[in-house]
Amino acid sequence: MFDFDFDIAYWHWAVLGMLLVGFEIFIPSFTVLWFGLGALVVAVFLYLAPELALSWQLFIWSVFSVAFGFGWFKFLRPLMTDKTKAGIAHEAIRGEVGLVIKCATPSTRGRVRFTTPVLGDDEWEFICQRSLDLGDKVMIREASGNTLLVDKAG
Repeated sequence: MFDFDFDIAYWHWAVLGMLLVGFEIFIPSFTVLWFGLGALVVAVFLYLAPELALSWQLFIWSVFSVAFGFGWFKFLRPLMTDKTKAGIAHEAIRGEVGLVIKCATPSTRGRVRFTTPVLGDDEWEFICQRSLDLGDKVMIREASGNTLLVDKAG
């Protein structure tokens, strides 16, 4: 009934790829992006080999789309996680352990260093009810402004 003699050119895949990448603006989930990048890869393949069959084009598109998506969720996304505790409630830092790097004196506060940043910083001034020595381990009891209230750990 209908007889279409239509060949898909490389620029069709390029336009599809750009549209899908552009849709990522409206669907911010990093899923449509990978299908768009897959389409752009097919555009390159088709530019280099214009006689590539439609079945191979679809196969290349699906393989690269899945590979890009898998690579994002398995390798790249975990690298982008914020390992600091910035923005988390002060109660979430309770129990973090750090090392005294400057002892408190009657006129100054002590300083403690943490191996991973706490609320965006790895060094904090502290107040402790007990006397502490350089190198002692302390545990956060609570945060009060820019100062931590700590207890001696262990």
